[in-house]
Amino acid sequence: MTPQIQLVNVHKKFGNKVVLDGIHVNIAKGESLVIVGGSGSGKSVMIKHIIGLIKPDSGQILFEGEDITHHSFAQRIDFLRQCGMLFQGGALFDSLPVWRNIAFAVMQGPGALKYRAAKELAIEKLAAVGMPPEVADLMPAELSGGMQKRVGLARAIATNPKVIFFDEPTTGLDPIMADVINELIVSCVKKLGSTAITITHDMSSVRKIASRVAMIYQGKIIWDGPVAAIDHSGNPYVDQFVHGRADGPIELAGVKR
Repeated sequence: MTPQIQLVNVHKKFGNKVVLDGIHVNIAKGESLVIVGGSGSGKSVMIKHIIGLIKPDSGQILFEGEDITHHSFAQRIDFLRQCGMLFQGGALFDSLPVWRNIAFAVMQGPGALKYRAAKELAIEKLAAVGMPPEVADLMPAELSGGMQKRVGLARAIATNPKVIFFDEPTTGLDPIMADVINELIVSCVKKLGSTAITITHDMSSVRKIASRVAMIYQGKIIWDGPVAAIDHSGNPYVDQFVHGRADGPIELAGVKR
């Protein structure tokens, strides 16, 4: 079966800094892949390549077997209509009420929903993330951090996307709310049958969300396997990262040993 997303020997550097050094990864339809690695390891750059914000110096990105590496702007928009994203900071529009934030994508372009239908859809998606309909008319500033994350998740699933990207979904949340968000991500992705790609350094999220884990270090995927195997990967880099140890083979920038 053709993977839904493939990165084939992707290289990227900025100036003399090599960020991606031959990334290979296949992501199956309906899979939940979590990408881990230290700060500056290339996790976000990898995601930006998939959604087309950055072009690789060499290599290919394929979606359902089609090479999308050098898509035109219009082609990239068509691809992005099949995607959803939960941003690290929520990234809600401060000037729009909650329902307009959730329905933003479905009110744009060909086939855009009208006001009433868009609001009904937003309320439906609010229910999917455990929020009552009255939240729809609130402004983002009236919401707690956890509520903003839920609204961000509702927006990410508003178009019933084939692929959903999660960028550090639990950053800034207390442990209980973080677990609530993780549970909602698992539930929503499963109901939609979407492919999920998450970047995080939160091992609680990894264990809850992932079906598979890939670790990036120095621009390469150094380990890739099922989440159940992460505690006995046999890889010293993975072991150090998973257990949060200062001592180990991972080189920490600016830290002398």
